[in-house]
Amino acid sequence: MLSRLKPQKCARYVKTIFSVLTETNRYRCLSNNSPSCEYIRQFISENTEIAGEQSLTPEVKLRLFTPSCRFWRERPELWPFDDPYWAIYWPGGQALSRYLLDNPGVCQGMSVLDLGSGCGASAIAAKLCGASHVVANDIDSVAAVATCMNCELNGVEPLVCVTDNMIGSEPKGFDLILLGDMFYDEGLATSLHSWLDRCIKTNGTKVLIGDPGRPQFQEHGIQRLLHQLAQFELPESVKEENYGLTYSSVWYYHPQLRTGENLMHFLK
Repeated sequence: MLSRLKPQKCARYVKTIFSVLTETNRYRCLSNNSPSCEYIRQFISENTEIAGEQSLTPEVKLRLFTPSCRFWRERPELWPFDDPYWAIYWPGGQALSRYLLDNPGVCQGMSVLDLGSGCGASAIAAKLCGASHVVANDIDSVAAVATCMNCELNGVEPLVCVTDNMIGSEPKGFDLILLGDMFYDEGLATSLHSWLDRCIKTNGTKVLIGDPGRPQFQEHGIQRLLHQLAQFELPESVKEENYGLTYSSVWYYHPQLRTGENLMHFLK
């Protein structure tokens, strides 16, 4: 099961998930008391482990796949849902969460969107740092349930979880948008670039990106509009799971970034 999420087999899954991201916007909501939600919660409980201590944020507990979980080695066709990207704590998200926890003033009192939130770690980190309103957005409804469960693990009230595709939607009034590990495909990177520009121009939104140096991100034109805020060496276990990646960085993105003035304003 896990092998299909590893880099050497990732390309075709990237294409699949990008096709989903570019579908007509949709909204799926599972109430906490619905039978579907209860089934998913039970399934997640039985097929993940509480982990996170070997990550960049050992203080954050998450339900993840580990080597002792059934679906770490089970046949993929037995998995009953969409590909479980939420069950892996990806290195870009780890760096982003670590940066927020080290610099709580970045999101304190702000309205925050965690786009492509997965397990919800960065959204949870923002809430722990005092963000006034946090939305976790992932098109997988199972990820939304996992995020709620991870909130419970960390003593955080349930976050607003949105499962429609927000990329390309009318910009909402978010103060800060977080993107961890979202630049894994050139087409998606270009769509994000255009939409983020609209959010910034419409609402003055600030944008933080977490990425471990994937080629699709490093070689994209967005690089000229970025300022690196932090770089973290990945823990050994994370290096082993992400072939060739040893560091993960956090970037501040702004199309008008020309001098240090905007950056210093952001860091205050």
